[in-house]
Amino acid sequence: MFTGIVEELGSIRSSREQGDGRRIQINATDIVGDISIGDSISVNGCCLTVVAYENKDPDSWFAADVVPESLSLTTLGDLKEKDPVNLERSMPADGRFGGHVVQGHVDAISEVLEILTHPDGSQRLTFQIPKDIVGQIVRKGSVALDGVSLTVASVNQNAETFDIAVIPHTLEVTTLGQKTTGDQVNVEADLFARYVAGVIANSSYTFDKGES
Repeated sequence: MFTGIVEELGSIRSSREQGDGRRIQINATDIVGDISIGDSISVNGCCLTVVAYENKDPDSWFAADVVPESLSLTTLGDLKEKDPVNLERSMPADGRFGGHVVQGHVDAISEVLEILTHPDGSQRLTFQIPKDIVGQIVRKGSVALDGVSLTVASVNQNAETFDIAVIPHTLEVTTLGQKTTGDQVNVEADLFARYVAGVIANSSYTFDKGES
């Protein structure tokens, strides 16, 4: 489990085909000093397993394998050398809970539709609501975008869009500060919203079938 509080901004060292999947190597410093083979790392919101790493200053990195399923559902397959990525280690049982419950299981990919920069340096970003998670993005609810825990500022159901407000600090220490219109992000809906949507969907199905 993760919390959506990015620990480090890494960068892609290499990305190469491995059968019908890929192996990616990621340059990192802080988190590499405290990882082991088999650990879970959130890379742009995707939970990946460490399969190799090197902790030699100033050239430290770790590697993870990305299966075809993950390539089809996330933006990981589009990452190129030197692209920045948000990194977070899984939360230990006695760790501090800073964001919200993030599983690292990407629900869909969304696109940046508009970026409004305010005089204080903060930004308001507008995203498309992917059809797979309609109803799971709610105003003042939580959402993870590329692994960053954020609060939904507003939802326009008719236009099928939602907005987030991002403070300057978050823009500086995550990939969100480098986004432009047309860029894509990995979206994970709030876990509790997902469960509620599932319960409602199943209840409607049962009622329609006359089984309730």
